[in-house]
Amino acid sequence: MLNVYRTPDDAFVGLPDFPYAPNYLEWDGLRTHYVDEGPKDAPVALLLHGEPTWSYLYRKIIPPLLAAGYRCVAPDYIGFGKSDKVTDDNWYVIDRHIERLAGLIERLDLQNITMMVQDWGGPIGLINAVEMPERIDRLAILNTWLHHADYEYSPAIKAWRAAATNRHWLAWMRHDLPVGPIVRRTSARTVTDPEALEAAYEAPYQGSIAAKAGARRFPWCITFAKPEEGSAARQEAAFEALKSWQKPVHVIFGASDPIFTPEWGQKWARMIPGATFDAIERASHFCQEDAGEEIAMRLLERVAEWR
Repeated sequence: MLNVYRTPDDAFVGLPDFPYAPNYLEWDGLRTHYVDEGPKDAPVALLLHGEPTWSYLYRKIIPPLLAAGYRCVAPDYIGFGKSDKVTDDNWYVIDRHIERLAGLIERLDLQNITMMVQDWGGPIGLINAVEMPERIDRLAILNTWLHHADYEYSPAIKAWRAAATNRHWLAWMRHDLPVGPIVRRTSARTVTDPEALEAAYEAPYQGSIAAKAGARRFPWCITFAKPEEGSAARQEAAFEALKSWQKPVHVIFGASDPIFTPEWGQKWARMIPGATFDAIERASHFCQEDAGEEIAMRLLERVAEWR
């Protein structure tokens, strides 16, 4: 029997710029939340977050995509946002996130998908994309990666994983792990209301340290150190599959990200047939926070060019 934390609904009341009604799917005893806005028969923008964020990360991207005629679907992984949170750290391996996303896509019968991925959303989303290509129209790849033999992990990501497995820092993570400040401090632009931003990213946990198990676990799963838990083989297979991908791919990286650098993004784009590349100035790792509207508009411009 899993121990599960379910965030009370009132924790999310009044979040700025996030008026979207919650939607839920439940299976295997766990409830997954997703935003679902726009006409049900419209092409789908499937918006996938990473660590330690949730669908709130896409609040600046959703309005321009809705205005352009998309149906926006933004799920929260188990352990994040409004979804249930298994409190056992050991439950969290990347295959479970991949499989639950596949289940959501199939149960909602999503078709004509423009999949936007960032951070851990890259492996989780892109593995699904290459395993169900008939549902995918195009890919929008933000600051992320896919593990493969020649991938050079940046000093920043190595330091993040080292810190997350240091016994003193790990003890701190188990007693605090301030998710809100982690997101805020990476910003490459001035945050107009830092307290509100931090509160929005802390809202899913409501002071429960046990509920942050998923956020603690993602850095532990980084693939060079934990290939099985990080789904290394599936990541590498997806990386190779994208080398012969025949649908539109738009790589859009925040230019100030020390974790997944724009140099890596440009290199990766050159490996994918016909992929475009854009670097967004003054946007860092959580590029959706720094430049969500710009990213959405750049994607829409690329879509129009492709036609």
